[in-house]
Amino acid sequence: MSEQISVSDNRKSIGGLFDRIAPHYDRLNHLLSLNIDKIWRRKAVKELSQTEGTILDVATGTCDFAIEILRAKKTKKLIGVDLSEVMMALGRKKIEQFISSKDIYKDCKVDIKAANCADLPFEDNTFAAVTCCYGVRNFSKLEKCLQEMHRVMQENGKLVIVEFSYPSNKLVRIIYDFYFTKILPTIGKMISKDNSAYNYLPASVKAFYKGKQFADKLSEAGFRNTNWHNQTFGISTIYTAIK
Repeated sequence: MSEQISVSDNRKSIGGLFDRIAPHYDRLNHLLSLNIDKIWRRKAVKELSQTEGTILDVATGTCDFAIEILRAKKTKKLIGVDLSEVMMALGRKKIEQFISSKDIYKDCKVDIKAANCADLPFEDNTFAAVTCCYGVRNFSKLEKCLQEMHRVMQENGKLVIVEFSYPSNKLVRIIYDFYFTKILPTIGKMISKDNSAYNYLPASVKAFYKGKQFADKLSEAGFRNTNWHNQTFGISTIYTAIK
């Protein structure tokens, strides 16, 4: 019960939590995942089709996933939304550096803005695709957020979500539990100086829906052709669906 309360409380103030750890977020992500998170993002981006329309990246954070979308030339127009002002400030700098790095990206138009996924400030049927990378488990109003993602997406648009998941294999789960409850919080606290954020991570993963459970949530929100692909022994999962 205490784990559920901790997760619930952190979700209500999730913007502030990520504001606190933002300066160290990217470095810790890559360090603690041994850079495997980069592979998961690239695989997820492959699920998107190239489009001349605009892609919405929800919980865009420091824009790692948004940059992968642009790098793969899936679109030249992208909007990212998030609740953490500090994360977005870092993300905007990374986007600017990326676009200026090569002439082939100079026509990309990216707008990163503050918005709550439970009340997206966009018209119905606006986006060719909607993505979310490691954000949905943090939504305090999950069903409402999924409904909003469905609402702003064009007919036949593609939804791609990447999220951590709790492995089903017993041996993998033992290693996972040790790493995520002992090692990760210790390293996270040492680098970020935050005592709670990296205890929240494993708790939020355990508390979140897995595989078919989350796919059913997508169906309830109106999506069809829902599917999921487990990554690296089920530590991460890529979910896809169509409006």
